[in-house]
Amino acid sequence: MMRFDVVSLFPEMFRAVTESGITARAMKRGLWSLNLWNPRDETHDPHRTVDDRPFGGGPGMILMADPLAKTIDRIRASGNRGRVIAFAPGGKKLEDADIARMVASSDPLTLVCGRYEGIDERFLEDYVDEQYCIGDFVLSGGELPALCLIDAVVRRIPGAIKELSTEDESFSTGLLDYPHYTRPEVWRGNPVPEVLLSGNHAVVDRWNRDKALEATCKNRPDLIKIARSCGSLSKDDLKSLREIVRRMKESAEKGDAA
Repeated sequence: MMRFDVVSLFPEMFRAVTESGITARAMKRGLWSLNLWNPRDETHDPHRTVDDRPFGGGPGMILMADPLAKTIDRIRASGNRGRVIAFAPGGKKLEDADIARMVASSDPLTLVCGRYEGIDERFLEDYVDEQYCIGDFVLSGGELPALCLIDAVVRRIPGAIKELSTEDESFSTGLLDYPHYTRPEVWRGNPVPEVLLSGNHAVVDRWNRDKALEATCKNRPDLIKIARSCGSLSKDDLKSLREIVRRMKESAEKGDAA
């Protein structure tokens, strides 16, 4: 069983993964567990204070080191001595490879959700092993990134998804996913691509791969560069890429001419 311990001032937000969808079903199957810890429980003043003004001035409030440290000490005493992860805009961008590593190790994780202007640096230095962000934007706190990480990890735990191979999903192949269609065959005058109705699995597989290459080339060209450098693109892939790039250039030139 994969264990998560989450340190948050708003533990109620984590009902999203315990009460709904794939993660809730996986929890019922005993594939993972979640313990929620509020650092306010480690305070003793009437206001249960967990933040204060920053030394040196500046806007906002800073989460104090002591309530967080005492919470981590309690988590460790309860049996989770795994890695401690915090979320911050300056952290490493969370990638699929990080998720795969966490699933492969199945070690327990402690997720610290910051709030306000940030967390006292002394706590980060003494207690935190890794810091992550989920994009180049600022959120109100670390709860949403923590939910993203939990969801991404749990869905890759064997048995969490019965009818779908996670290896076929976006990023697992190094590319974005190809487009998907379902009934009806024609929706508002827009038909499903004929190739998907052909029954020729080899042709369909090639079409799916080409569409994945096209989507990646348009939206995440950085992934194409990585795939090239890793040698994970076949001769057919490279041929398709040349055609995709040619069409993209033609389309851009027509747009400029207009």
